[in-house]
Amino acid sequence: MRKLIFFIGPAGAGKTTLARVWVRRHGGAFLDMDTLLRPAAEAIMNLAGQDPNDRDSPFYKQHCRDLGYRITMDAALEQLLLDQDAIVIGPFTKEQGDPLWLEGELARIGASIRDVSIKVIYAYLPSEDVYKERIRLRGSALDVWKLDNWQQFRSSLQRREVTWRMEPSSLLYWDNSEPLSDAREADLAAFILT
Repeated sequence: MRKLIFFIGPAGAGKTTLARVWVRRHGGAFLDMDTLLRPAAEAIMNLAGQDPNDRDSPFYKQHCRDLGYRITMDAALEQLLLDQDAIVIGPFTKEQGDPLWLEGELARIGASIRDVSIKVIYAYLPSEDVYKERIRLRGSALDVWKLDNWQQFRSSLQRREVTWRMEPSSLLYWDNSEPLSDAREADLAAFILT
């Protein structure tokens, strides 16, 4: 059965790193929302006279955010139509709180949770300090706003409940503070493949 695998969670939690490990070992279409949206977001931000590296300001959220999710999910749905696995990476902050969001996305291609294997890995870290250090160490221009506006940004780091209507066994909250040992990677594979 085709799989739709989500790696979601706050910035700095290691979603992309986990997804890369998975795809290198098991294959599938690697669909990182940041990568897919970047050219359009930079163009929109430049045209508006805004910082093209901004991914967190209210202006970005209003004019680019939803476009990124639409691009990413359209690419994922196309993979599913081809009976291929889709690995989707992004925060999905707003979408997590909508119980009908996942069903609505699958319905766009005439699919449902009965004919697509859904797995959601919610990566998180144990404390705000760990997030801040990870974000600082990765040294990305896309993180400057986060660090410069930490008091405002930090609320996005709270672990959230994923409310999508799916089997409880389809959701794994993954503390990603430890290195990905062989044993932890085996645990991740056991979750995704069952």
